[in-house]
Amino acid sequence: MYRSNTCGELNASHIGQEVTLSGWIQKIRDKGFVAWIDLRDRYGITQLVFDEDRTSKELLELTRTLGRETVIQIKGEVIERASKNKNIPTGEIEVLVSKLTVLNESLLPPFTIEDETDGGEDIRMKYRYLDIRRNPVKDNLIFRHKVSMEVRKYLSDQGFIDVETPYLIKSTPEGARDFVVPSRMNEGQFYALPQSPQTFKQLLMVGGMDKYFQIVKCFRDEDLRADRQPEFTQIDCEMAFVEQEDILNTFEGLTKHLLKEIKGIEADNFPRMTFDEAMKRYGNDKPDIRFGMEFGKLNKVAQHKDFNVFNSAELVVGIAVPGGNSYTRKEIDKLTDWLKRPQVGALGMVYCRCNEDGTYKSSVDKFYDQEDLGKWAEVTGANAGDLICVLSGDTTKVRAQLSALRMEMAERLGLRKADEFAPLWVIDFPLLELDEETGNYHAMHHPFTSPKPGQLELLDTNPGEVKANAYDLVLNGNEIGGGSIRIHDKEIQATMFKHLGFTPEEAKAQFGFLMDAFQYGAPPHGGIAFGLDRLVSILGGQETIRDFIAFPKNNSGRDVMIDAPANLDEEQLKELNLKLGI
Repeated sequence: MYRSNTCGELNASHIGQEVTLSGWIQKIRDKGFVAWIDLRDRYGITQLVFDEDRTSKELLELTRTLGRETVIQIKGEVIERASKNKNIPTGEIEVLVSKLTVLNESLLPPFTIEDETDGGEDIRMKYRYLDIRRNPVKDNLIFRHKVSMEVRKYLSDQGFIDVETPYLIKSTPEGARDFVVPSRMNEGQFYALPQSPQTFKQLLMVGGMDKYFQIVKCFRDEDLRADRQPEFTQIDCEMAFVEQEDILNTFEGLTKHLLKEIKGIEADNFPRMTFDEAMKRYGNDKPDIRFGMEFGKLNKVAQHKDFNVFNSAELVVGIAVPGGNSYTRKEIDKLTDWLKRPQVGALGMVYCRCNEDGTYKSSVDKFYDQEDLGKWAEVTGANAGDLICVLSGDTTKVRAQLSALRMEMAERLGLRKADEFAPLWVIDFPLLELDEETGNYHAMHHPFTSPKPGQLELLDTNPGEVKANAYDLVLNGNEIGGGSIRIHDKEIQATMFKHLGFTPEEAKAQFGFLMDAFQYGAPPHGGIAFGLDRLVSILGGQETIRDFIAFPKNNSGRDVMIDAPANLDEEQLKELNLKLGI
């Protein structure tokens, strides 16, 4: 056998025992007459000792031929360590080596395999298999495993059945771009990789499965950001014979279970907020409620003077930055420049200092007196020592700009604490979203989302006012899950397709299989999907998902380790009846 024990389990109780260990050489320390090797495996590090008196001169000489990351097997006796290391579980002992076998030599690694490495992100992604040996990445993958197992445990205990759905499916025009797969046996035709198992889980409800879940890979061919990957993992769930309240209670229970089992946190019942309220108070539909800085609408107290910038605006809105009065004029100017960046797009910012003596000093004192500025402070909830930041313009744009500023200031002030968790349900989303370029409506979630009870008639008269029977679960300013009660009636689904611009022929071609299934006794049903990558990263105290994925893609959607995507040779293209364009 290669090992009797792991490198992380030996302690004082093993002193005197003969053991066999295998692992990678982390570090070698040679003092001439004695040498030590730190041997590492997934479980930890054990110190090995070699000396001329107690082992052999040959073994001591052999250690001098070994390099970092060489794989070795040793046999020896567990002895008490003279200089103990309280920082590791094995710090009370070491192994006096009697035999060493080199299992595989290693080249010099391109970066140090230590917690604090000298390798940049690009080089570590190219050699990801080496990066995984480092504790931060290894521990993240183990943490992901624990979360996944707790999800499976909770859902299985609640009666959910894990069912696999196909990866080779049909392309649909809704949502992001599909990754497509050519079919060799069906010339000129293509499969698509699923963006979600949406229609299949609905068909499982028609099939009477009642409670379904799947931890499943999904694929979207879309522009990437730091927190996006072309392939990602969902906790996909569906339930039959349920209303919205049943879904919220079940998956609030799942989230509470994860917080308790993974983080040791007993969570209270989650607050709920409508979409309209979230936009009014925080400027986005996934607000971080760990801190304040809620929006204060200033139209009534700012549009009564001769300041045309405010008077001509659809919305004048501000936030009170706690302690912000300490900012110098230069720092405020830099903040304004930050807002003017193309990523945010603001034209400028008005500010007001709230002095400790109860007076105010603003960048628009020419137009507003102390009484006016006092009302700004009242509306935004500003206190002495705060800084009121005010933006104005088109409602949709200004809310997004001020939301970006709110999050940036929270980051700078250390208010987004990784060990605090603030879950929130956002409900009553608009069913449809207007595309300003085309003037057409499209589904805010997907075309199978049911309108709120009693609002179906509004589709014909005022489609923009129809609320969806949909909900998102937000955690620390990130959407970690979203779902809806589905349409289960064929005629209502046909009406929905009509309002989304599908002709009856197009609807039948794309979704005829689902419409047909609804004719055979489809039960009321609904569900939710969690983004596992994002959920794990937030529970792990981070917001970048890449370090919680074993083999991630970079920001260009490339796997730099295996160099994918890659070209196909002419013979493969010919078999698939494909030709590359010039």
